[in-house]
Amino acid sequence: MNTPTMALAVLGVTGLALVLGVWGLHAWSGGRADRAALVDRLADVPAAERHAVPFAGLDRRVRRTDWGRRLAARLAATGTDLTPGQFTAAALGVVGGAWLVADIVLAPFFGPIAALLAAWAVSSFLGWRRRVRTERFIAQLPELARVLANATQAGLALRTAVGMAAEELEAPAGEELRKVADAMTLGHSIEDAMAELQERLPSRELVVLVTTLVLSSRAGGSVVESLRNLTVTLEERKETRREIRTQMSQVTVTAYAVPVIGIGSLLLLDRIMPGSLGAMTGSGAGRIAVLVALGLYVVGFALIRRMSRIDV
Repeated sequence: MNTPTMALAVLGVTGLALVLGVWGLHAWSGGRADRAALVDRLADVPAAERHAVPFAGLDRRVRRTDWGRRLAARLAATGTDLTPGQFTAAALGVVGGAWLVADIVLAPFFGPIAALLAAWAVSSFLGWRRRVRTERFIAQLPELARVLANATQAGLALRTAVGMAAEELEAPAGEELRKVADAMTLGHSIEDAMAELQERLPSRELVVLVTTLVLSSRAGGSVVESLRNLTVTLEERKETRREIRTQMSQVTVTAYAVPVIGIGSLLLLDRIMPGSLGAMTGSGAGRIAVLVALGLYVVGFALIRRMSRIDV
């Protein structure tokens, strides 16, 4: 084989190898995208979250675990747009940042303590957002009962009345009722759809409303009269809860002021006597004293919060 023929053969083989390489890379990337989409569908990831979502890889890994599925349910109950992966990344950043700041500003001994407090604060944030959403939903319950009563009195079925209320009411009631209406459209019973709503937003007022709707749909009776009586009751409970919250606001502020004063005292002490916190936590007796003091602050915070919590 002469030189020109060999050169052409080499160029042909090289071109074929490049074409096959590009085709293989395209097939590999397409298969990877299909696999990621399949994992997202199996994990019940909303369609809007499947593209261009930060920490998408971490989100898929987190959703595969039991803890990730529970976290996804808690995030859904709070109404936030964060995915489990985004929340996990943010939580790790907050915990690591708190450790680093406490290590630099106070003393290395306070780094792990600050990290534990930050982890508790991140977990409490979800509970706080869920309580806020539940309170907003409870505040809309009288209007919800009124809309359902008017729709039922007009001759509409309960499923249609729920869909109408979902369109008329604002968030969070509108969003939650839309989920209930979608569940009933897919064939779920009113009992199952309302039970899922109770799991997302647990409250006594919602239990009363759900019980009224379920019993009325199961046993019949005057649904309109029951809903109108329930509307009056919910309005009274709403005013009672508002009065109690106003009267207990000072106690709530005191619960948060106590640990803030303690942390402020540490910062003030280190400002007046630089290096005093490092010297204090340099011995075993000093560490024990700090831990005991922090424990007392935690107990005081928990007791004050428990005293200010009144169930109506």
